[in-house]
Amino acid sequence: MNFQQLRIIRETARRDFNLTEVANALYTSQSGVSKHIRDLEDELGVELFVRRGKRLLGLTGPGRELLPIVERMLHDASNIKRLAEQFTARDEGTLTIATTHTQARYRIADIVSQFVAAYPKVRLELVESNPQSVTGMLLAGEADIGIATESLGEEPDLVAFPFYRWHHAVVVPAGHPLLELEAPTLADVARYPLVTYHEAFAGRRRINETFRGAGIAPNVILSAVDSDVIKRYVELGLGVGIVSPIAFDAARDASLRMLHCGPLFPENTTLIAVRRGHFLRAFGYRFIELCAPELDVPTVRAAVLGPPG
Repeated sequence: MNFQQLRIIRETARRDFNLTEVANALYTSQSGVSKHIRDLEDELGVELFVRRGKRLLGLTGPGRELLPIVERMLHDASNIKRLAEQFTARDEGTLTIATTHTQARYRIADIVSQFVAAYPKVRLELVESNPQSVTGMLLAGEADIGIATESLGEEPDLVAFPFYRWHHAVVVPAGHPLLELEAPTLADVARYPLVTYHEAFAGRRRINETFRGAGIAPNVILSAVDSDVIKRYVELGLGVGIVSPIAFDAARDASLRMLHCGPLFPENTTLIAVRRGHFLRAFGYRFIELCAPELDVPTVRAAVLGPPG
């Protein structure tokens, strides 16, 4: 048994059992991939894949049992490499942050600037995606740190820490009738077409639940993943916008106004997450601490590297 065989098992499952794609991903030949699989099956004495002729269709029972063990072994091997790098090049390497557009654009831009200034030899990779993909990247070992409002707190193999708490805000064009009301209600807002986030982003589920709980059926005419897109269509008069307040700047968004009426929507918590057992380099812990000073190295390390629960 060797690590290349384990990588092939993992990659085969990830790529829907397409051996051509597996070979391309691992820079080897399809025949080499097939041989590694057969050699491992011969060594273990069980078939790991369901076959139809030369095609692989899925995992057998033993294959399904083996896959999470393979994932753990490869992740631990990666941790060993990071541990060695920690002591040979403390301030050099790569840190991959997976997050959403809103967090990357509005919340962590200043933090990224501070980090880059402090660690000029570290290559920072910022990957923008939806919360579900952020979770998937962390679980697959493709990202070191994830930042999002949804999904991260629902996965037991991730350790999630509170980053900041917030309420959705309502934005309207200057001169909008809602600005004339002293304390607009949810029902007042729902009288107008709404422009807000796509279902998978920025707490949209909480928005839906709030209207549903109040017995209101809002007319959401446009959904987007980008706060700037939402604000632009509000500027054009398509409707009332519901956005994260960090996306609104009175000077930059001079043609818009934010309603000041107290929270109409429940509190959201944006989370910072790391895969349980993942070995972070010192600069990775430092990035988290820049985000939230209370998340110091001992606190994060104990949670991530300690026993589950």
